[in-house]
Amino acid sequence: MRSKTLKTTLTLCAAASLAAAMVPASASTAAPKPQQKHADTVLVDCTWKPQVRPTDFMLACGDGNSLLTSLKWSHWGPSTAVATGTSLVNDCKPYCAAGKFRSYRVTVRLDRPQSWTKHQDRRHYSRITLTYPQGHPDAFHRVVTTPLWN
Repeated sequence: MRSKTLKTTLTLCAAASLAAAMVPASASTAAPKPQQKHADTVLVDCTWKPQVRPTDFMLACGDGNSLLTSLKWSHWGPSTAVATGTSLVNDCKPYCAAGKFRSYRVTVRLDRPQSWTKHQDRRHYSRITLTYPQGHPDAFHRVVTTPLWN
């Protein structure tokens, strides 16, 4: 009788193990995934979208009178980014609606990364420095440093 009880116990344990192994994966409780950290520091554009190594970037979101274009990034790191490209600036002469866009060669440097208010798990560059190696817009200095929006 004892061997019959042992045999029944072993059979029930084997059946229970087999049943547990056949439960669909969707029925199991999955551990919550940790929130992924985004690797790249981003440049926040005028529409509050994160950009990494953008080819073009609008500086004057309100009126569109200043744009960086044809950007070629030589470096994009966690604390700084550097590019060369063209700065298109409206001369606003005699007034902005009648002005002409002038192009200037420019070196762009992004730095001072900080947490992005809209997405705390992302970091964004909070400052931009434009260096004009040959000529610059009348209203600008050769080197212009300004904060970026958050």
